Amino acid sequence: MKLIEAIEINNAAAAAARTRQFFLACGFEPLHLRSFLSAHLQLRFPADKIDVGVGVFGDLAGNLSRARAAGAAGTAVAIGWSDLDARLGLRQLAAWTPEIQADILRTVEMSAARLHTELEELAQTCPVALSLPSLSLPPLASTPGRQAAAFELELACHAAMLGKWAAANSRIRVVSADRLDEVSPRAVRRDVNSEMFNGFPYSHAHADALASAFAALLQPAAPKKGIITDLDDTFWRGILGEVGVAGVSWDLTHRSQAHSIYQKFLASMASRGVLVGVASKNDAALVEEAFRRDDIGVLADRIYPFCVHWRPKSESVTEILRAWNIAADSVVFVDDSAMELAEVKASHPGMECIQFPKEAGKLLALLAKLRDWFGKSAILQEDAIRGESLRSAAAWREAETAPGATFESFLSQAEQRVTIVVAKSDATGRAFELVNKTNQFNLNGRRYTEAEWDAYLVRPETFLATIAYTDKFGPLGTISAALGRVEGNVLHLDSWVLSCRAFARRIEHQFLQGLFDLFDVGEIEMDHIETPRNGPTREFLGLFHDPITKAEFDRACPALYHSVEMNRQ
Repeated sequence: MKLIEAIEINNAAAAAARTRQFFLACGFEPLHLRSFLSAHLQLRFPADKIDVGVGVFGDLAGNLSRARAAGAAGTAVAIGWSDLDARLGLRQLAAWTPEIQADILRTVEMSAARLHTELEELAQTCPVALSLPSLSLPPLASTPGRQAAAFELELACHAAMLGKWAAANSRIRVVSADRLDEVSPRAVRRDVNSEMFNGFPYSHAHADALASAFAALLQPAAPKKGIITDLDDTFWRGILGEVGVAGVSWDLTHRSQAHSIYQKFLASMASRGVLVGVASKNDAALVEEAFRRDDIGVLADRIYPFCVHWRPKSESVTEILRAWNIAADSVVFVDDSAMELAEVKASHPGMECIQFPKEAGKLLALLAKLRDWFGKSAILQEDAIRGESLRSAAAWREAETAPGATFESFLSQAEQRVTIVVAKSDATGRAFELVNKTNQFNLNGRRYTEAEWDAYLVRPETFLATIAYTDKFGPLGTISAALGRVEGNVLHLDSWVLSCRAFARRIEHQFLQGLFDLFDVGEIEMDHIETPRNGPTREFLGLFHDPITKAEFDRACPALYHSVEMNRQ
């Protein structure tokens, strides 16, 4: 983005009715970084006007405190070397003497400790995007430039330790130095004239790259949920039906190591809760045999479902989407054939369709793209069991439709257990994630920023309710969340979602029953708004009037077979 483009984006939003307040904390003059950050955030909140507050020149630690007081929706923090010690900046550049270097190291250690404290306190009030020093150190050592000096490495170590601590804090997201290097080469990052005369050290291009990274971390895109992969010349090298199980390869000996790396990447994603399915034109028996090879990188039980037949790939993809019960725009399809990709894309235009590279050298670019699409700041317990819960849902459907079984008898024997917790905080982040990604059973489609979520729950009359579920087929984890408030004899639900994996188990009925019992209210009022995708919610609420009285609910509620534990914190 050019500076003039950033200014135009910011000016175009001046008349927006609502303003979102962010903060940029730095020790230098914010100038163009502020403009670029506002513009990139504006693109992520097109209906609002973005206002980026700033602090005082030369006082980064104090600006972190000011950001906390400002009550911002998020704070971008750009640390420079001069914030750790002013003598590391061009304006007050120090001499090279060992005595001065030793004193700088002592000051840097103290400055890093104070920043640690201020960042920790700031992160309790809003999400933080943090950039460690992104400019090269000035020439402060006596070694040749091609030789790293111990002094420089020790400075880098102090910065890295601060970054390591920050990255472990779930409320702080650290800008990737590697990714910043890719988009903003170090040789063109610094504007010496601007730094010395204006106090702003960055070139326009680097300010734009850093602002883009900040915006992406402060308002990250929802991660994709599933990846569907082809097999022949994608998951492995070779055509299984032609060369047989022993003939396909994914190893160094056959120069097919790229496929092994891809397999291990899929295994890693599956372990983090990404759904992995197979769509292959192949012989199902041969595929099953191939997955029994000892050297396979992904065990068959990490993949669900396998759609292996000779029909069009688009039909396989449709089957998998139905089994997962998620939309095409949450899924990526990987295949080596451009024709297959085009065929699937034509049937599922919202799906990302990407070609497996024929050249091994291009593999890392594919994996980097997949990481961006599927990456999450934190891995939750529910992520680890997501694949297993889908198999549980399939087993549920199979048992439900077994010959001779009635639905009521099936429910009564399913050993369903529900835990309802009412609290004032979301310790794991699972409820926040559910509300912001669930579409089908969603009361109104409302999404929240972290700051809006925190601001809602800090009000004395509000609460967060969650449901964890398990049955004899296995656990589903936390599958429902609601934000609500109580006013007199009426409980208002402002948001309510239920995972599609938990449909048809009468959990939604049990949840309302639990709310009536826990809060002892006479009515529950829903802030229901129809969206293009929340048909299941509309269908459920159609069973009742709004508000739902306790008497009406008791008359309309079907038999519930859950073992229920309730906890109001």
